[in-house]
Amino acid sequence: MSITKKRVLKALHFLIEYDTLVIFLIMVIISSTISDVFFTHTNISNLLRQVSGIGIISMGMLLVILTGGIDLSVGSIVALTSVLCGSFLLYMPVAIALICSVIAGVAIGSFSGYLISVHRIAPFIATLALMTISRGLGFIISKGSPIILNTSGSALINFGSGYLLGIPYPVFLMFIVFILVFIILKYTVFGRIIIAIGSNEEAVRLSGIKLKYYKFMVYCITGGFAAIAGIISTSRTGVGSPIIGVGLELDVIAAVVIGGANLSGGKGSAVNTLLGVLILGMIGNIMNLQDIPAYPQQVIKGLIIIVAVLLQGLQTKKKL
Repeated sequence: MSITKKRVLKALHFLIEYDTLVIFLIMVIISSTISDVFFTHTNISNLLRQVSGIGIISMGMLLVILTGGIDLSVGSIVALTSVLCGSFLLYMPVAIALICSVIAGVAIGSFSGYLISVHRIAPFIATLALMTISRGLGFIISKGSPIILNTSGSALINFGSGYLLGIPYPVFLMFIVFILVFIILKYTVFGRIIIAIGSNEEAVRLSGIKLKYYKFMVYCITGGFAAIAGIISTSRTGVGSPIIGVGLELDVIAAVVIGGANLSGGKGSAVNTLLGVLILGMIGNIMNLQDIPAYPQQVIKGLIIIVAVLLQGLQTKKKL
């Protein structure tokens, strides 16, 4: 075999093995080449702040997808908890309002988990129903109007717009969630069992492990993370709105898929999912910097998803 052919094969091996990282680096190079303000502190801060909510939800969605499930309700949970947070802040101290909002998100997630784990309703159907219910509750509670935070919500607004060491507070929160999920998947029995369920659910069941508990828990966690994202949205805008988060579940699923997770379960990592979130963020960011309408972003996003899935297929064939 010639040296040139060996180099080509080595390059292809790297491309297949580290497809998410390659796509991320290509996006960084393209973005920095197209725009001379891409690497400015202001732009990077805005980019990270904008993806912080999606990043947090993506970590929960990763856990769900690893079990072979899906959660379509996350966008509506964001809207519902945004409305609840705005409503609670009118009557409660900030800390209590935030806790109650997160509990509401966990409750929605637990209902999905209950339907899926106990009654064995297909995740797509169960979470689709909860998506509709959550969005409807958001409109009922807010009466279809945005809830504007008063002075009692100033601390939350300061969190959404504030910085620590030049980094936005919501970004710190996103990285805390990322580190938490990374540790769970890498170093805990809970994480290994979640991956095992997606790889071979029947084998896990026959080993005596309680599948219902683990399936239930991943939806609870995802609901809680979606609630945190809803709070972040409220902190950034100063408004609790029932119309936010429309289609957000698709962006979250796209980020996880671009990150190399297999929708049938058993494969995925927190690091690659975070890279997938940043890739999607860069697409929107560079389009905005170039004053390009939002519609082409959807086309490019879809093409990137196709490329990511094709690379996954090549990687699977190579291992076989």
